[in-house]
This record gives sequence, C-alpha cells and structure tokens, in this order.
Amino acid sequence: MSDWGIKKWDNLSDRWPVDDEGKTVPPVFFEHVAGSQLDVDMAINLLDAYGIPTVLQYPNDGEFGKVMLGFPGGGVDVFVPETMLEDARNIVSGDIIPDEEEDR
Repeated sequence: MSDWGIKKWDNLSDRWPVDDEGKTVPPVFFEHVAGSQLDVDMAINLLDAYGIPTVLQYPNDGEFGKVMLGFPGGGVDVFVPETMLEDARNIVSGDIIPDEEEDR
C-alpha cells in the first residue's frame, strides 16, 4: 500500500510514543490555535511533518461550531506527547538545531 494520500485516518496509537515501561506517554498542553481552520491545519501539519503526533480539543462547544460552521469558533487546544513538548516548541518557533551529522 502506498504512503501517498490522506493519513488523517491512521491510528494515533501507532504513532504516539511509549516510555521505557511500555506505557503511553501522557499528552500535555502545547498551545491554543485561534483563527480559521487553515491556521489549525498548518500548525498540525507542521508538527506532523516532524513526526510529532497531536491530539485536539475544542473548548467552549467548539466541536458543535466545527460541525455547523466548518471551523471551531473558539479555536483549538493542541496537545503533544510530554516527551516531545520541547521539540514542538522549537519547531513552531523556528529554533530548530540541525544534528551534527547533517552539518558535515
């Protein structure tokens, strides 16, 4: 099967990291994304491009707004794995430091 196409429907648990004991790493709040659905999609896809899975929560009846209007009026709370929080912040802020091997 090809890797091309929409991967939105894949199983999140397959991509979510586990700790040394095999337990799922807990999600932590990353940021609140307000604005249009495009803003939300850009933030999620940026993190996904770097292998950081996300979980979304729609505060203040946002799920209803998403269904009725096509976008959540109250924005979206984005959660990432606790062990990837610092990486996610660096990616979004643009402070990505390449590995030493990449510099050679």
